Amino acid sequence: MSRREPAPLLLVVPAAIAALFLVLPLVALVVRAPWHDLGRLLTTTQAVQALRLSLLTATAATLIAVVLGVPLAWLLARGRLPGTRLLRGASTLPLVMPPVVGGVALLYAFGRMGLVGRYLDLWFGITIPFTSVAVVMAETFVAMPFLVVTLEGALRGADSGGEEAAATLGASPLRIFFAVTLPAVRPALVAGAVLCWARALGEFGATITFAGSFAGSTRTMPIAIYLAMIGDPQSGTALALVMLIVSLVVLVLHRERWWYAGVLRGGGR
Repeated sequence: MSRREPAPLLLVVPAAIAALFLVLPLVALVVRAPWHDLGRLLTTTQAVQALRLSLLTATAATLIAVVLGVPLAWLLARGRLPGTRLLRGASTLPLVMPPVVGGVALLYAFGRMGLVGRYLDLWFGITIPFTSVAVVMAETFVAMPFLVVTLEGALRGADSGGEEAAATLGASPLRIFFAVTLPAVRPALVAGAVLCWARALGEFGATITFAGSFAGSTRTMPIAIYLAMIGDPQSGTALALVMLIVSLVVLVLHRERWWYAGVLRGGGR
C-alpha cells in the first residue's frame, strides 16, 4: 500500500489547475443544460433516433471487436509469428490517429472505388459507405484497439501455470484458451469491452467521413449534437448532457471493477 505524504505546494497548484480545467467544462454543461425543457428535447424523433442508433451500433461494434480483437490480442501477447511488432503498431495506430483520417482510410478501402469496395460492388452489388454498416465499421475501427491493448497486457502478465497444467492433462490448445486463459483474464476482457463500447458510442470523425449524416441510418448522437449546436443549441446541449451521463455511468462501472480487482488482489484488506 502506498503511503500518504504531504503534497508540496509546487505540485498542489498545477494539480488544482489541471483538475479545475477538466471539471469546469463539465460543470458548465450541467449548469447550462435546459432542465426545464429536457423531457421535450430528448423525446423528439431526431433525438430518439440518434440515441437508439448510437446504442445499437456501439453494441454491435463492441461485439465485433470482442470476436475479432480477443484472438488478435492473444496473437500479439503469445504468438511467435514474424512481424508481430509491426502488427502491434498497425493495430494500435487508430488510438493516436485522427479519427477523420480513419474515415478517409475506410473510404479508400471499402468505398465504391476502394481496394475492396470496388469488388464488393462489382461482384455482389454491396455498397458500404453512408449506411448503418459503415457506422459500425467506423466505430469498430477506432474502438477495437482499446480492447486489444487492455487484453494484451493482461495476457502478458497472466500466470501460465493453469495452462501448463491443462496441457499436461491432454487438453487441446483451443480448450485451454476458452476454459483456462479467458477466465483468467476476464476482468481485463470486461474492462476492455467497456472502454471499447464507450469509445464507439462517442465516435464522430470517422463516422461522419465514412458514413455521413442521414437521420435514422447514420446520424449518431455525436453527429446529432454537432448539427444541433449549429441550429438549436438547447437541443444540442440536452443531447450532450445525455452523453455525459452515459459516460459517467460507464466510468463508475469501470472504476467499480478496478476497485473490486484491487480488493481481490489485496486479499480483501
